[in-house]
Amino acid sequence: MAYPRAGANEVPAQPSFPNLEQDVLGYWKDDETFQASIDRNPVGDDGANEFVFYDGPPFANGLPHYGHLLTGYVKDVVPRYQTMRGKHVERRFGWDTHGMPAEYEAEKQLGITQKHEIDELGIEKFNEACRTSVLQYTDQWREYVTRQARWVDFDNDYKTLDLDYMESVMWAFKALWDKGLIYEGFRVLWYCWRCQTPLSNTETKMDDAYRDRQDPAVTVALRLESGEKALVWTTTPWTLPSNLAAAVHPDVDYVTVVGADGDQYLLAEARVAAYARELGEEPEVVARYKGSDLVGKKYLPPFDFFVGRENAHQVLTADYVTTDDGTGIVHIAPAFGEDDKVVTDAAGIEVVVPVGPDGKFTAEAGPYAGVHVFEANKQIIRDLREAGLLLRHETYDHPYPHCWRCNNPLIQRALSAWFVAVTQFKDRMVELNQQINWVPGHIKDGQFGKWLENARDWNISRNRYWGSPLPVWTSDNPEFPRTDVYGSLDELERDFGVRPDNLHRPFIDELTRPNPDDPSGRSTMRRIPDVLDCWFESGSMSFAQVHYPFENAEWFENHYPGDFIVEYNGQTRGWFYTLHVLATALFDRPAFRDCVAHGIVLGDDGQKMSKSLKNYPDVNEVFDRDGSDAMRWFLMASPILRGGDLVVTERGIRDAVRQAVLPLWNSWYFLALYSNASGREGTWRTDSAHVLDRYALAKTHDLVRDVQAAMDVYDISGACQLVREYLEVLTNWYVRRSRQRFWDGDQDAIDTLHTVLEVVTRVTAPLLPYTTEVVWRGLTGGRSVHLTDFPSVSDLPADDALVAAMDEVRDVCSTALSLRKANKLRVRLPLARLTVASPVAGTLEDFAEIVRDEVNVKEVSLSTDVDAYGQFQLVVNARAAGPRLGPNVQKVIKAVKSGDWSEVDGRVVAAGVELFEGEYEQRLVATDPAATAALPGGAGVVVLDTVVTPVLEAEGVARDLVRVVQQARKDAQLDVSDRITLTLELPDAVRSAVEPHLEFVRSETLTSSVVFGEGAAEGTVGDGVKVKVAVAKA
Repeated sequence: MAYPRAGANEVPAQPSFPNLEQDVLGYWKDDETFQASIDRNPVGDDGANEFVFYDGPPFANGLPHYGHLLTGYVKDVVPRYQTMRGKHVERRFGWDTHGMPAEYEAEKQLGITQKHEIDELGIEKFNEACRTSVLQYTDQWREYVTRQARWVDFDNDYKTLDLDYMESVMWAFKALWDKGLIYEGFRVLWYCWRCQTPLSNTETKMDDAYRDRQDPAVTVALRLESGEKALVWTTTPWTLPSNLAAAVHPDVDYVTVVGADGDQYLLAEARVAAYARELGEEPEVVARYKGSDLVGKKYLPPFDFFVGRENAHQVLTADYVTTDDGTGIVHIAPAFGEDDKVVTDAAGIEVVVPVGPDGKFTAEAGPYAGVHVFEANKQIIRDLREAGLLLRHETYDHPYPHCWRCNNPLIQRALSAWFVAVTQFKDRMVELNQQINWVPGHIKDGQFGKWLENARDWNISRNRYWGSPLPVWTSDNPEFPRTDVYGSLDELERDFGVRPDNLHRPFIDELTRPNPDDPSGRSTMRRIPDVLDCWFESGSMSFAQVHYPFENAEWFENHYPGDFIVEYNGQTRGWFYTLHVLATALFDRPAFRDCVAHGIVLGDDGQKMSKSLKNYPDVNEVFDRDGSDAMRWFLMASPILRGGDLVVTERGIRDAVRQAVLPLWNSWYFLALYSNASGREGTWRTDSAHVLDRYALAKTHDLVRDVQAAMDVYDISGACQLVREYLEVLTNWYVRRSRQRFWDGDQDAIDTLHTVLEVVTRVTAPLLPYTTEVVWRGLTGGRSVHLTDFPSVSDLPADDALVAAMDEVRDVCSTALSLRKANKLRVRLPLARLTVASPVAGTLEDFAEIVRDEVNVKEVSLSTDVDAYGQFQLVVNARAAGPRLGPNVQKVIKAVKSGDWSEVDGRVVAAGVELFEGEYEQRLVATDPAATAALPGGAGVVVLDTVVTPVLEAEGVARDLVRVVQQARKDAQLDVSDRITLTLELPDAVRSAVEPHLEFVRSETLTSSVVFGEGAAEGTVGDGVKVKVAVAKA
């Protein structure tokens, strides 16, 4: 038996791909193939031959979803490809372990709902629970990732909780501090009252951070000292007790009108009509102002909690005030609005913060003390109504930011926090972004570039527990101020006399020492209790994973930036961004050279995947039913890798089996079947003179060239498309057209298919690692396809002319077969003639016999006179062309109708204007429309003689009968080489038609003898006429 040469004992026609994959997994484990793939390529001088990719660390306190799987597949495809291209590719897994995701999960497990409960439990116990929680699913992750056929080193992984990693993070903080890029500031930040910590601008722009919310909207009157009532509008009534100013736009027109109640109201003129219900349809205007005229006007605040504050309760100007909604006058509570605080800071108004860390009012807010701000809205509105200050109360639906950790709505709140001064170097970030190759390309100056241009200082401190500590110690006595920032364990040991082996709280908090600047010796240096934003840690991944600069400094310098990174495009505001911030600030380099930013994976209903909605197929069920290669192909071949979103459906995954896995396997099965039947073994050679072999080899040459070009620029979906198109040619053209040659044991055919399959399995190994492993080992008997080099185009013959001609032949045949289908003429029914009319019809002359046999006609006629059979009319798509051409579109349409257009080298020009693809179409007006069809691209026409004579019909019936017999052979599980005796039970008309063609039936079905009698297996011939046959091994 020629095949298989390694692996299983046979090549099944219908294998269980999941079972095959499990066998391969076992083989890889026993063979240690992954490690061998790393070891096979040298590192090179100073690591010059290494390909470095950054493996974005996931949290391990939850199971992977399709987004993880998608990214994981890309993280496997690219390193496999680069390894086959000769690169040394280390693949080290990492874990993101700190931050609120871990804390929130630990809180749920401990039954904690309030932050003070953590303090009561004790930080040490709580953080230990976080440590346990965050590594809860590491084994399951390893199973998932391994089942994906993703090769990655779990045994040498990195974790952000490791001491080495945390020391590198500490170093980064200190380095930024030394550069003057770290500062403490009192700022208004988005704040989670449940988690009791601020969030960065990055975190509030994450996917799903903004969700639809209904809030109360109130219009409130502020009585000016001059007597009018200035109307302000807000969707946060709870901020009104903290009101310190009102703002107008300096250039907006304002009016004082007399309301229906006789009072005078001040608001923007453009907003008067919006208040017709309260003020009247056309209220009398008694005064007009520009916003700038109102500056300095004093008013009585709606609540008296902060009356008398210096410079407070006056009208100020602000450029952000609009007349799109509200009244055109903005109420300002600077502690709860970032832009508001800028305005009041400029006016010298001191901020008041009558809201505590838990989101509840403090005693400063009088009767609202102890009430949560959102709950206080109703009481505040009621009090405003009773005071006669409430003009309107309505509801307002709007997108509103929520905490990405606990899902509660956020508030803005002024507090002291630590920042990276991103605005000091954001221009350099923009410049360095130009050195990054983004896939898709528009991300560079679009989604990422725009985010960089508008970057703000980054809040990196969190009032929490589980994370890398801010390495900042301050004096506990303000009379003797001092701040110390540390960047290493050595520095800590130098000043505190002990070398920490755990940088987590509470252990790091226990490091104290006398303040060197206090001559009394009574003050102490204590660490500020905050921990770092976990995004600061993940942004440190490139250097912290190798413990830079304390170890591996030379390696890092020679391998930075990294070569490749991939995540979903939302990470332009997350991980990609934080990596870029730290790379720019610390090293003045980009963090990575090439970045794939893919789209979002959606459920089968087009919505975000949801466990509760069950709108996506279970991952394990897909693995068990279709296999990992099917899922890999479905995801890799989709538009999601070009930035689009992808709906995951079971049908889509199954289509992947049909498009790629099965065609490859069926070609392998076909070769094994006929090689074993003939006893002929295939060898690697490319010198066959047969035209179909030459075509297959030349197409394989082009496949290698084009897939390599696509993969070199990370166009994985483009590579998949090339492979899919190639497999279509291989199975439905080369193999099918060569079937008789294989039946005859043609050595050239066997060697050619052996050769192209060996090449194709190497080309597609990164895309279908399981299937290609089985096929390649079965073909060659070698150790692993993943220990081979990517094919070289120089090893395969190129023949552009042959490829172009044969592709034209395939187009002709496809078009003719479509005509058959349209006329309901089955392929087994021979027809008299096919005419091909094309300017290049002469190039098809050598292939006329192939066309004749493929289309099943008796004669192929070639002509260059296209006009004899039909003409092409150009039709302009005005909707598509109009936006680009403007008024010229009518001129072009008129020219086309008058025939004033031409086509040269594929360029269509009308009235001197070139039309682009999609802006026009060419429609065929045929002499015989039912029998004529246009070739692709309007290159000519084919005309099919659709007249069926009795002689042709009889031959067609005989061909149908061959199909029935072949099916009976298959059902009887006969070997492809077994000869048979055949019994036919046919109606008289069918028998009369078949008898002249019995020799044809015998030869096609390996029949030794034919008798007419009682059949067993039923089938149909002709137009559905039933026949019966019986087959027996001769």
